[in-house]
Amino acid sequence: MSAYVTLINFTDQGIRAAKDTVKRARAAAQAAEAAGGRFIGVWWLLGPYDEIVIAEAPDDETATRFALAIGMQGNVRTTTMRAFSEEEMERIVQGLP
Repeated sequence: MSAYVTLINFTDQGIRAAKDTVKRARAAAQAAEAAGGRFIGVWWLLGPYDEIVIAEAPDDETATRFALAIGMQGNVRTTTMRAFSEEEMERIVQGLP
């Protein structure tokens, strides 16, 4: 499975319901599993972002669909990045001249 790092910020709606953030994260993890992926971990942050999620999904389309579905709920805005394992990066750089 492919790995993804998602940086999360609360929207105005999300911060007003901050007391439910753990419950929402658990529900998101269950939804990820139902879509064929899994959360490796969720952490709440100090600084410019409110949360970070490390997750796996079978492909980019599934990860994008999931991020869009979460964003449509209106509580968070996400920035998702594809992450490459050491083994994946080794294969990638083998193709360099």
